[in-house]
Amino acid sequence: MKFGVVIFPGSNCDHDMIYVLRKIMGQEVVELWHKERSLQNCDMIILPGGFSYGDYLRSGAIARFSPIMEKVQEFADKGGYVFGVCNGFQIACEAGLLPGALLHNTDRKFHCKNVFIKAENNDTLVTTAIPKGRALKIPIAHGEGNYFNDPESLKQMNANGQILFRYCDEKGNITPASNPNGSIENIAGVCNSGKNVFGMMPHPERASDPELSNTDGKFLFDSILNMVQA
Repeated sequence: MKFGVVIFPGSNCDHDMIYVLRKIMGQEVVELWHKERSLQNCDMIILPGGFSYGDYLRSGAIARFSPIMEKVQEFADKGGYVFGVCNGFQIACEAGLLPGALLHNTDRKFHCKNVFIKAENNDTLVTTAIPKGRALKIPIAHGEGNYFNDPESLKQMNANGQILFRYCDEKGNITPASNPNGSIENIAGVCNSGKNVFGMMPHPERASDPELSNTDGKFLFDSILNMVQA
């Protein structure tokens, strides 16, 4: 499978993602500079974490106008797979690729720590290999991770299986105390209605290498390859 990792000015998790895809998962990876206008026939586009354009205005608000995003939009509209992580999730929401918005953490603090998340279902591209009910320990590093959407949209998303992950405790219990940023309904990740665009705030690429003593994030990459290469 051929992955394209988009690199914006201020991206700082791009090479973490490239390392996992290339070295851990053994896949072909292309680095796509944000000014490029070709996706080079990639099978999946990754919008990585970081601080694109210094997070000026709002996180992702400027990056969504980068030239390559027009091609990413076209790719997604045709059913192409797109996966945004942290800042990439913010960019995808700003670009209208995903529903909702990411607001400032309710305590107005930047959080960098391990949290636990649980997959809401196991029938999307990024969740099929995740053991049902298992709490995954995945790092977060964000100041604007507070997911928000209006009640009617949330109702439709829940009914359509668009909620990918919710923050939980280590036993899988979804509680207010396990919510690190104030996200509505403890939401940590979502997908679009077509289930080909995915976004999440936690960093699975930072929990995929045995050297880090945590490979919970690898379940997501296993899911992608299992679905696409099956």
